[in-house]
Amino acid sequence: MAFFTISIRPFLLVGLCAMTLTACSTAPKIDRIDAGTTTDLSGDWNDTDSRLVSEEMIQDALSRPWLMNFVRGNRQQPAVIVGEVRNLSHEHINVNTFVNDIERALINSGRVQFVASANERSEIREERRDQDIHAREDARNPAGRELGADFMLKGSINTIIDAIAKKQTRYYQVDLSLISLADNRKVWVGQKKIKKAIKNPQYRF
Repeated sequence: MAFFTISIRPFLLVGLCAMTLTACSTAPKIDRIDAGTTTDLSGDWNDTDSRLVSEEMIQDALSRPWLMNFVRGNRQQPAVIVGEVRNLSHEHINVNTFVNDIERALINSGRVQFVASANERSEIREERRDQDIHAREDARNPAGRELGADFMLKGSINTIIDAIAKKQTRYYQVDLSLISLADNRKVWVGQKKIKKAIKNPQYRF
């Protein structure tokens, strides 16, 4: 029994070395690239799609008559809030990233006022309540002074898949609507389409 225990140790050592070499040989190679670089490895919806679609659609929205008509009638910029953007596609899409891209495009345009989301407002209101108790009177921000939104932006992301053999076409359609909170009128409707041709797709619908 003692001989068997001694003789098996070299085999264990060889096995551990082999496992170590295998782990080292499969270690990923990582190259840092600029965050603004356009990449499309899988054909799925990605950060480039989100950024380009949001910028193009917001640019279109702000060039339409509703904005000039509101400013002319109210002598101030409209206040806008982004509502729900639904992912109705076949794949997982981080809708929050797309909403953030929309918000950034709206704010950076300088042509509208932007209102915080429902979750953000809840957190801010909690802070105001805390200030009422703990902050000096001259440093408090009282309730009842919030800016109400004039318009809400809502929308959806849809996909259509057309596949045969080792070829696949993915069709993305983004629809956005800007709705007046005063009377539920849709003052702008935008649509952006993206079509991608993919060879040897790993995903099968």
